[in-house]
Amino acid sequence: MKKFTKILCLIFAIVMVASCMVAVTSASSAYQTYTYSISGYPLLSPDAYTPDTTIDSEYMGLEVPIEGASDLLTDKNNNVYIADTKNNRIVCLDRYFKLRFTIDTFRNDNGVNDALTAPQGVFVTDENIWVCDTGASRIVVFDLEGNFVRQIGAPDSTLFETGAIYQPVALAVDQYDRIFVVSSTTQEGIIVMTGEGEFTGFIGAQAVTAGGVWEAIWKKFQTEEQKATETQKVASEFNNISIDSNGFIYVTTSTIEDASVAGAIEGKATDGTYMPVKMLNTNGDEIMRRNGFWPPAGEINYAKVGYDDEAIVGVSTIVDVAIGPEGTWSIIDQKRSKIYTYDDNGSLLFAFGDIGNMMGNIMKGGLAAITYQGSKMLVLDKQASKIVVYKRTEYGDILINALEAENNQEYDLAINYWTQILQRNSNFDAAYVGIGQAMYRNGEYEESLEQFEAAYDTENWSKSYKEIRKQWMSEYFILLIIIIVAVIAGFLFFFKFVNKVNKKATHSGKKKTFGEELAYGFHLIFHPFDGFWDLKHEKRGSVRAALVYLVITVLTFYYQSIGSGYLSNPQGLYSSIFVQVLSVLLPLALFVIANWCLTTLFEGEGSLKDIFIASCYSLVPLPLLMIPATVFANFATLEELDIVTMLYTIALVWVGLLLFFGTMITHDYTMGKNIITIAGTLVGMVFIIFIALLFSTLVTKMVDLVKNIITEIQFRV
Repeated sequence: MKKFTKILCLIFAIVMVASCMVAVTSASSAYQTYTYSISGYPLLSPDAYTPDTTIDSEYMGLEVPIEGASDLLTDKNNNVYIADTKNNRIVCLDRYFKLRFTIDTFRNDNGVNDALTAPQGVFVTDENIWVCDTGASRIVVFDLEGNFVRQIGAPDSTLFETGAIYQPVALAVDQYDRIFVVSSTTQEGIIVMTGEGEFTGFIGAQAVTAGGVWEAIWKKFQTEEQKATETQKVASEFNNISIDSNGFIYVTTSTIEDASVAGAIEGKATDGTYMPVKMLNTNGDEIMRRNGFWPPAGEINYAKVGYDDEAIVGVSTIVDVAIGPEGTWSIIDQKRSKIYTYDDNGSLLFAFGDIGNMMGNIMKGGLAAITYQGSKMLVLDKQASKIVVYKRTEYGDILINALEAENNQEYDLAINYWTQILQRNSNFDAAYVGIGQAMYRNGEYEESLEQFEAAYDTENWSKSYKEIRKQWMSEYFILLIIIIVAVIAGFLFFFKFVNKVNKKATHSGKKKTFGEELAYGFHLIFHPFDGFWDLKHEKRGSVRAALVYLVITVLTFYYQSIGSGYLSNPQGLYSSIFVQVLSVLLPLALFVIANWCLTTLFEGEGSLKDIFIASCYSLVPLPLLMIPATVFANFATLEELDIVTMLYTIALVWVGLLLFFGTMITHDYTMGKNIITIAGTLVGMVFIIFIALLFSTLVTKMVDLVKNIITEIQFRV
């Protein structure tokens, strides 16, 4: 009995320890790292960065705590610089986050004591510290020891001579000492100056929003006093800037209308017109690659319920961008306290962060700036007046190693690293793409197709398939020519034969055979006016032939659903034959019934049978064009799919025109009367659907009522 009691106590102790370990593990996770699928669903991912420590003013060694800081930056020696806006200073720390010096007061170039006023931006080059002295509307330059060098005032531009306010909030300097300045009240774009402060122009002007258009018009009627006192929002302003080692400029904005950004996200836009982050060259051209599933804009599921059951809705509020290793870059969403990191193709590598008070979380509205310090990521929490330090995990190291191998063209090594990534995260589509690209560059085109298919990467799949097709065409060129000639000859022979049958049937004077009724459809689609007249008055068609064309149309749509090829249907979605039957029969039946009901009142000469036959014969162009287009889609590259789309469009327009003229000739209407009739038919189709839904609802309620009565009787009996 004692032995049994000891065993129970041991089991109880093990369970308690395990529970505590699970609780500690759960409690230590401040956020969940994730990416997004092609369908817009978040996919959980291992952490690429984990919180390491937090740095507050006391740890830095500051007597006056940081308050309302706006910017954070590191230099090549990993020293840290903070724009401590409310305290009117720049705080300079060493790589261990200990105070080196502060920049607040100085003697300017006139020999007068001067001081910074609400500085919001800081940038460091190999020789200087550049400060956006926002409150004083100037840029002040110091050496790396904090000694004053010079100051640069407002640009020499007529824009700032007409009442516009110059408020530099962020800047970047390239390897040629060109200065790129973001002014918070300037809509003309980024201000560009030489290293000496000479104004050279604007680049990267934002698109004018709908509200901006009205304000631009209103500006024409304003007085000079109104223009001077009112901040114009003709175009969206930038709010931050960064620059990479190649001199490419990354800028962010949070003033584009939410609806415009949301539309660009949902439309998977590849241009930067309404994107909150852009990449510009020195000429101001937008050159960012947006080849991921979703454009780089922060949160994709922007209607998600978030912190403390408070709905955090709307697109991300992007306030800063930082350049990471191996072509990666990160943006921060102040609204959600999240960080999103992308590669140089614009694919999301990982997203993490959350609102909260745990280590690794950022207070609501506190995320102000981001920068990299070697393998660490630093973010500024202005609400808590601290720096949160994240260290890169093993998973993050492997990810960077894979990107480095790709950039160094070591493709076998890249495949090895991407495989390690997939062993840790099978949902990571970028790994499949990375392996596929490495295989493509190694000439393993067929093997790369499987990798691209796993990630639904149609663009790279098309490139690999194009190489495979080149090889196939070089081997079977003669056979291909024979097939093309045979297909063309077959079409010509078929139409010649059909034409011969139709001519014979026209002059025979006998009752038309089933074959002649079918053949007549190919005459009608090219000669609709006399074709529909003879279809009705000369009895050239029949219900049985119309039904055949209807069945062929259903099968055509079904074949399009299941046989379009990978590029046309990368997710492998298809509809059952039953769905295709409904999708064809239901609209056709609605059109025929609505048209018959309406034309009966409008003195139409066509019967229900005539309308049905004419409508079915009008469907002939669909299989005639859609079947070849669907076959071609299996051999087309991504660029050639436009041909498939064009053929589908031509088929639908052709059918629409045939239905229009078929209705007009069948009922012997004028053009104007037929237009009114077609419009009324469409309205009638909607009305029939409404009546059907109403009737089905009433029937359902009656059935429920009968069930309730029977149940009540059974209960009482």
